[in-house]
Amino acid sequence: MPREIKKAYQKGTRSTDGRPGKNYWQNHARYSISIIVAPPKRDVTGTEHISYVNNSPDTLKRLNMKVYMNIHRIGTPRLGGVSPDYIGDGVTVDTIKVNGTTKTWNNKVDATNQYVILPKPLMPHDSVQLDVAWHYQLVTGRGREGVIDSTSFYIAYFYPRVGVYDDCVGWDRIEFNDALEFYNDFNDYILNVTVPKNFVVWATGTLQNPTKVLQPEYADRLQKSFTRDSTIHIATAEEMASKKVTAQNEMNTWTWTAFNITDVALGVSDTYDWDAASVVVDDANGRRASMQAAFNDKSQDFHHFVQFGRYTLSWLSSNWPGVPYPFPKMTAFQGYADMEYPMMVNDSHNDDIRFSRFVQDHEIAHTWFPFYMGINETKYGFMDEGWATTYELLIGRSEVGNEKAEDLFKKFRIAGWAYDPSTTEDLPIITPGTELYYGLGNNEYGKPSLSYLALKDILGDELFKKALHTYMDNWHGKHPIPWDYFNSMNAGSGKNLNWFFNNWFFTNGYIDIALTKVTKGQGDYKLDITNIGGFAAPFDVKVTYADGKTDNFHQTPKCWEKNQKQTVVVIKTPKAIKAIRLDGGIFMDADERNNTWSAN
Repeated sequence: MPREIKKAYQKGTRSTDGRPGKNYWQNHARYSISIIVAPPKRDVTGTEHISYVNNSPDTLKRLNMKVYMNIHRIGTPRLGGVSPDYIGDGVTVDTIKVNGTTKTWNNKVDATNQYVILPKPLMPHDSVQLDVAWHYQLVTGRGREGVIDSTSFYIAYFYPRVGVYDDCVGWDRIEFNDALEFYNDFNDYILNVTVPKNFVVWATGTLQNPTKVLQPEYADRLQKSFTRDSTIHIATAEEMASKKVTAQNEMNTWTWTAFNITDVALGVSDTYDWDAASVVVDDANGRRASMQAAFNDKSQDFHHFVQFGRYTLSWLSSNWPGVPYPFPKMTAFQGYADMEYPMMVNDSHNDDIRFSRFVQDHEIAHTWFPFYMGINETKYGFMDEGWATTYELLIGRSEVGNEKAEDLFKKFRIAGWAYDPSTTEDLPIITPGTELYYGLGNNEYGKPSLSYLALKDILGDELFKKALHTYMDNWHGKHPIPWDYFNSMNAGSGKNLNWFFNNWFFTNGYIDIALTKVTKGQGDYKLDITNIGGFAAPFDVKVTYADGKTDNFHQTPKCWEKNQKQTVVVIKTPKAIKAIRLDGGIFMDADERNNTWSAN
C-alpha cells in the first residue's frame, strides 16, 4: 500500500472493512451551464455559474480548474500523435470571477490544468461561487468529441470545471493526455443548449422543456416512448429534412437537468434520425429507463440500437452487475469515439452489426463503472475498463452463445497480451495508468477482466455477486480506490482473498502452466502442474481414456492458494488414461506446448 493510501486509512477516511471511513468526505458542486452552438459554424460559446462546496477538513487557498479541450492545442502533451485536423486553438477563458471578483487567467498555457488563487481561503464546509465565460472551436479530426459531419456535432468535456480534491492526494493535477480517461466529482447540473431551429439536441439528463423546443406531434411521440417497448421513430430522416420537427423560433434553448452525476455531454444534428423506446430496469418497482438513438439514416446498425440497448440495460440490471440501471435515460449517438459518457454513448458505425452491438454493450456497461462508482480512471483504469470488458463477455454469452462470445473475447481482449512477452505488458495491474504506455491497454482491459472472472470462478456466482454488491453498495456515488475494492470483496465474501489480490494485481505474472509429470497409482493418476507464469488462473484437465471416452475436471484458482508455483491434481479412476491436456479456455496459456501428456 503506497504511503499516500496508508494516510487515508490512518486519517479514517477509508476503512479496512471496505466501507468509507467515519471521516470520509468528498466535495460537490452545482453547475448551471449555458452554451450556444450553430452548425456549420464550429464555435462553442459558453457561460457557467459554479457553486463549489468544500466538504473537506482542509482550508483551500486555490482551486484547480480542468480545461480538457486544451488537448487540441499544438503544444499540449499527448500520449500519441494526432492528425493536423485534430489541432486547434483550445479554450479561451474570456472572464472568470470568484465571488464576484475578476481573476486573471492565462490563455497561453498549453495544459489542461490551471490554478485559480482565491481572494480569501475557502474554509471547511463553506462554499465559493464562480462565474466563467469561455469559447472554443470544435475540431474536425476524429476523436472523443468534435465534428461528425457538417451539421452534426458531438460536444463533450466542453466546460471548465473544478478538478477533484480528494482524501488521498488532494488536488488531482494529472494532465489529460488524450489516452488516459477522467476523474470527476459527483455534481448537479442544469444545462442550457441554444441551437438554431431545426436542430435537435440529445444530452445527459432529463429534457425539461420538450413542448417548447419540439412541435407537438414530436413531443407527444417522445412522451409515448417513455412507456413503450417497441421502437418509436420520434423523427425520421425525411421529417428532419422537411424542417418541421422543432419549434420554429430562430433559436431554441434545450434545457436538461442531471443530479449527482460526474459529467454531462451532448450531440446536435439537423439530419439525424431519432428513435426511442423504454425498458423496465428495476423489477422491484417497475421503473423504466428511456433508450434513445440518434444517427445517420444510412447506418443500418444504428436502426437496431434502441432494441439492442433495451436488452443491454435490462440484462445488465438483472444479471451482471445485477444493480438496476441508475439513470432515467441512455442515448446512443453516432460518432467516431466508441466512448462512454453519463447517460450517453458515442459509437461509430460498423457494417458488422454484431460487432456494433458488442461495442454498445461495452460502452453502456460503463454506466456502473465509472459513472455509478466514481472511479479515478486516470490512475486506475482497470477499475472501470476491466469491469466493462467483463460484462461485454457475460452479456455476449447470452446474445450470441458461449462459443462466439468467448472466441471474440480471446481474439479481441486476451491474445495480444498472452502472446506478447514484452516487459511492459507484464507490469503489475496496480501500476498507475500514468506510468504505463505500451502496456496500458492490456493492464486496463484484458488482464483485470480475467482477474474478476477468476475470482468469480473461485467464489461461485452467488457469493461473487454478494461480494460485488457489497463493494458497490459501499462506494456508489463516492470515489473508491483499489484497496476499497479488495477490502469490500473480502468483507462481502467473508473470505481473506489477499493472496489472490496480491497475485493478480501486485505481481508481473502472466498465464503459463505446464503438465510436468503424470504418475499412475492404484486407482488414480497424480498430475504435477507447474505455474510458470505465476497468475492464479483456473484451468480444465481434459482426459481421454483408452476406451475413447473423455472427461473434464475443472480446477478453480483456489488450487494455487497455498503454493502459487506448484499444484497437484489427483484424478481417481479405475480406467486407463490415454491422454491428458490442460486447457485454460479464455485464460489463454502463453505456451501450450507443455500442456499435454500421452501414455506410452
